[in-house]
Amino acid sequence: MNMDDILDILISVGPAIVVALLAYYFFDSFMKSEENRRRFLLHKQNQKDTLPLRLQAYERLTLFLERISPNQLLIRVKPSSDDKKSYADLLIATIEQEFEHNLTQQIYISNECWSVIKSSKNTLIQQLRKGVANTELNSAHGLGAYILTNFDESHNPTLLGLDYLKTEVQELFD
Repeated sequence: MNMDDILDILISVGPAIVVALLAYYFFDSFMKSEENRRRFLLHKQNQKDTLPLRLQAYERLTLFLERISPNQLLIRVKPSSDDKKSYADLLIATIEQEFEHNLTQQIYISNECWSVIKSSKNTLIQQLRKGVANTELNSAHGLGAYILTNFDESHNPTLLGLDYLKTEVQELFD
């Protein structure tokens, strides 16, 4: 084979190689674009399907925080005796029961929000235990009065949790 034969082959095959490379490039770009479009549509559909579940989780956790708020808790859970420790134990058991009932909601909310919910619950329980340790309190009714007076708007851990929930829900729509 001489140089003229090689040049003739390159001239006849060259355009086919260029067309094949261009076709591969455009086909690859098209496939990537289609994959991104499919992902976007799937994500959009998932958002449409999961948004009601997420909102329901926020509603349930709002209800949880409302139910364990000191004022509501004391209205719902009456002391069975005048012993402050047994009353505090009953209140704590009620809080824990409410919490366990809503454990599954954590999969629909952010980790930070779940931490705030748990912190609200734990702070409330800790404050109840402080009330039991207070030697000035002698009865279950005294503990109830202590709880009502020490959980004003600024120190109520359930209100802090509710504020965080509201903020996170608002971010869903911004």
